[in-house]
Amino acid sequence: MPFSENNAKKPSLPEVHRSIKVPHTKSVWRKILAYAGPGYLVSVGYIDPGNWATDLAGGAKFGYTLLTVIMLSNLMAILMQSLCVRLGVATGRDLAQACRDYFSPRVSFGLWLLCEIAIAACDLAEVLGSAIALQLLFGIPLSWGVCITALDVFVLLLLQNKGFRYTEALVMMLVGTVSICFAAEIIFSRPDWGGILLGYAPKIEILQNPGMLYIAIGILGATVMPHNLYLHSSIVQTRDWQPTNEKRLEAIKFGTIDSTFALCFALLINSAILIVSAATFHFSGHQDVAEIQDAYQLLSPLLGVNAASAIFGLALLASGQSSTLTATLAGQIVMEGFLNLRLKPWLRRLLTRIIAIVPALISIIYFGEKSTSSLLIFSQVILSLQLSFAVVPLVMFTSNPRLMGEFVNPWWLKTLSWLVAIAIIILNAWLLWQTIYDWLFG
Repeated sequence: MPFSENNAKKPSLPEVHRSIKVPHTKSVWRKILAYAGPGYLVSVGYIDPGNWATDLAGGAKFGYTLLTVIMLSNLMAILMQSLCVRLGVATGRDLAQACRDYFSPRVSFGLWLLCEIAIAACDLAEVLGSAIALQLLFGIPLSWGVCITALDVFVLLLLQNKGFRYTEALVMMLVGTVSICFAAEIIFSRPDWGGILLGYAPKIEILQNPGMLYIAIGILGATVMPHNLYLHSSIVQTRDWQPTNEKRLEAIKFGTIDSTFALCFALLINSAILIVSAATFHFSGHQDVAEIQDAYQLLSPLLGVNAASAIFGLALLASGQSSTLTATLAGQIVMEGFLNLRLKPWLRRLLTRIIAIVPALISIIYFGEKSTSSLLIFSQVILSLQLSFAVVPLVMFTSNPRLMGEFVNPWWLKTLSWLVAIAIIILNAWLLWQTIYDWLFG
């Protein structure tokens, strides 16, 4: 087994490792509450501003049809995140540490470099989302808004010094804000509930229509975020379960319940974005709406509700800020895990944010504010490139009995995991090819 005693002494996120007590009780509800939290930090990656464009475009162009794709992509995400829980609990290692232990230094360094690029790309989308929200709500120039988003680094540091539960509470509050905002938007848009139910049913039309297939694969390809796999396998270790096989099995069970419930919540939010877009734009003749700014400008006039656009902007701001908080955490986990390099948390997070802010500022200053949509697309392409290099090691490790012992994936889970991993690789490769083709010849 590659996990040495020396490595075992260096936990992931040492400042919060095993910091949250798990009650010694038979009450299932108390245990569910004790383990609740990490799943919601992960779920924000599935509702970040990078996903909004595909949901908005899918709803505006094709109505409720692509709801089935959102559901399928979330089921794939639930499976992958459950493997993260299994790896973190069973081995006491996060995915980055496991890669460093298992692969050669050269391979591990390459994986780290790819992951850092992906985190920067993800953070870029989230920074832009927050900056766009600040501009829409308060008229703040995008370049100023991008700089303002750096302040949440210090908010996260302050909260984590108070305890990891405070970070979880803030993220859960922001996710709750997004859900309340879109619940209001659904009420305003008065969607066709029968059409929504039919939208979740699989349709051969999605495969036959090239335009529909492109957006569908965009939704699928942008759903599973590579940094979430590193993040989740680390933050499940903030719970202080007893180091026995029985308690590890319990931690895997309740950690999986937490992530599954949180990702079902993310499914509802992603569905709500598409439903509002379909009900507001598709059936009113505005089927070309694909950008966040256009959706913001049209919501209030089309729905006849003055507050509709402001509520949409508030949801975008909450989504962007919650996502940036988790991306900075993932940056710390990846650097410490792959390189065993321990920087002060505030310095690591500031570096992560600078890497995202600099290209955003250069693009906005040099190409103008209209370049933001291209930057968002570019960030999703970078994420697609890196995803396979996170998914494949995760399935490899959790399917290896030498590493996992009795917690190794059973045959059915191993088979399903590899099928999903292969599907993710193919879909992301197709999305990447189509995007490059559009750039060169579109």
